[in-house]
Amino acid sequence: MRQTTLSKIYRKLFDYFGAQGWWPADSPFEVMVGAILTQNTNWQNVEKAILALKKKGLLEPEKLYKLPQKKLARFIRPAGYFNIKAGRLREFLNFFHQSFKGDIARMKKVPLSRLRSELLKVKGIGKETADSILLYALDKPIFVVDAYTKRVLLRHRLISPDASYDDIQKLFLEHLPRDRKLFNEFHALLVRLGKDYCLKNNPRCDVCPLGQDGFLSKTTRV
Repeated sequence: MRQTTLSKIYRKLFDYFGAQGWWPADSPFEVMVGAILTQNTNWQNVEKAILALKKKGLLEPEKLYKLPQKKLARFIRPAGYFNIKAGRLREFLNFFHQSFKGDIARMKKVPLSRLRSELLKVKGIGKETADSILLYALDKPIFVVDAYTKRVLLRHRLISPDASYDDIQKLFLEHLPRDRKLFNEFHALLVRLGKDYCLKNNPRCDVCPLGQDGFLSKTTRV
């Protein structure tokens, strides 16, 4: 039942919105940096910080690794909490260079479960950030859970209010094929739905793509 429902949601959203082309970045390393910078802020602010690094030619593993933390903090100021995020980036860059010599290809060779475990040991890297790096930068078949995902599923009664990150992720991993392209597109579509229709306040349920034609009509405004 859940497999059928999730598949219907995906098809309905894909037919309505089309391919999202997410994550917007010029390189896997840029995705990694962006995944850390986007913590507790909106994407527009992250784009400003990314652009500032690009303008100085710093958005490369070796150059960013050698950049003093205080200077790094100044460049990423638009992303908010810049001192904290500079520290988190420094922790990740240390891990990336010490474990993989700053080599994306080498990092990709590590099995998913082991690599996820290692990422979660890096200070400042939580489950959503780790999974974003794994899926969008390293092409690993893992589903990213965020506030949009939880909100949509909760309002359509597919999860309980106390569902954890792991509970929600398990729903996708157990009821859909382990396909990174599917997980990539599905997550991006849920984000789009959350931003455009399934708003935190005053959700646009009457015109929501999932509410049309009686599909998932038992929506509750949680």
